Amino acid sequence: MLTYNWKLNSLKKTSAANLSNVVIGTTWTLTGTDADNYSGTFSGATPFKVAELDPSSFIDYNSLTEDIVLGWVQAVVVGGYKDHIDEQINKQIRDKKNPVEEATGNTLPWIVS
Repeated sequence: MLTYNWKLNSLKKTSAANLSNVVIGTTWTLTGTDADNYSGTFSGATPFKVAELDPSSFIDYNSLTEDIVLGWVQAVVVGGYKDHIDEQINKQIRDKKNPVEEATGNTLPWIVS
């Protein structure tokens, strides 16, 4: 079981639908950490469609919180491609727990140095 930590890295904003500072995209990072304290990270970007903006539920840019914006991101990610993200994070953790070593050049067993 992984413990997840979401972090927003940036917001993109514009003016639209007679509103200013409308968030139209985010960049974010999701870090998963297992019980042995190994972690993996996935960085993503989530766009938001201005055409789907409901002006009646618009939240002023200065009133936004990280939890509000992460809720928007998570609604898109969980409904769309969370399984892919989980697999990428789990792969990083597996690779850290069981690193692959490559033998080349003088480290090949038949090479006498």
